[in-house]
Amino acid sequence: MGWLARVVWSAAGFKNESASQGSMERFEVKRGLVKQVTAEGGLVVLASRHFEVVEADGENSFSGSHDIMTSIVGHYSDKGALIVDVTNVPPNFDDPDAMARAQDTRKRWTTFLDESTGYNSKQRGDKAKEWAKKGSKAKSAVSSARHFMSMSENISEEVKAQAEDLIAEIEAALEDNDNTRAAGRGEKLNKLLAA
Repeated sequence: MGWLARVVWSAAGFKNESASQGSMERFEVKRGLVKQVTAEGGLVVLASRHFEVVEADGENSFSGSHDIMTSIVGHYSDKGALIVDVTNVPPNFDDPDAMARAQDTRKRWTTFLDESTGYNSKQRGDKAKEWAKKGSKAKSAVSSARHFMSMSENISEEVKAQAEDLIAEIEAALEDNDNTRAAGRGEKLNKLLAA
């Protein structure tokens, strides 16, 4: 693959592999949009406007494919996020028609994400950073609390027990991909130990 083809492939958001393995991605969804999409027939109807092959896997769940996207599986989570798993294969970079189809596929994918999340590409990136930051803050709160409790001799057993309960809640929230709740519990943990 030549350097120009790699740049085009990379700019389109695809990995430079013979076939990129599907990886789960999570996207924030604008408040109220899941309800609206459901009222208009669900995620399967929305996906069918953009992709060639789409099958319903539930009310707001689908699987399908379109050209170089050999597998697309998506659903709205119970927490209101769009969860998608996509497998791509690279186009024939020497074939202008294949490259045009790949660019069209990328446009379809971007438009689908815009419509299914209510956010444009920049907003989706900002939301992803914000979501990751919340998870990071929660993990940091747990780490700091454990370190503080191991070093301090002036913490009562009652406060330690409350802190351990909060740590358990934070870890459970992180396990459930609920970074917002985890961050809130992290703030409460920090306040508990600062008192």
